Amino acid sequence: MYYLKTEQSFDSAHFLADYEGKCRNIHGHRWRVAVEVMSLTLQEEKQLNGMVVDFTQLKRDLKEETDLFDHALILEKGSLKALTLAALKEEGFRMAEVDFRPTAERFSKYFYDRMTRRGYGVKSAAVYETPSNCASYEEETDDTV
Repeated sequence: MYYLKTEQSFDSAHFLADYEGKCRNIHGHRWRVAVEVMSLTLQEEKQLNGMVVDFTQLKRDLKEETDLFDHALILEKGSLKALTLAALKEEGFRMAEVDFRPTAERFSKYFYDRMTRRGYGVKSAAVYETPSNCASYEEETDDTV
């Protein structure tokens, strides 16, 4: 099995609604996302001969996914009052609403799914909230059960 890994980073703020602790307040992170893709074989066509995928394309695709959150307030849909959300929008704040509680764990699955939809054989996706705190996601296989 061949493996490739690439990483991208983005800066954003988030909060955890209904959390009892400091993270219920808006706070920021320098998020780092690492995606590992895999393949049993290497490509044989001229341009990509001997490669799993072109690193340039892999990096570009992950960057497009992470750029959606760069310098934005990430919030779970329905976690703010309508008037609060309207006021933030009126002030021109950049917001990225997601359908899930914006934890590192949920983001690892989110990036796994997004890169899989782009056609990559994703082995795992890891999301670092800090240099030393990371959550990762990978699908179970018959080998891991």
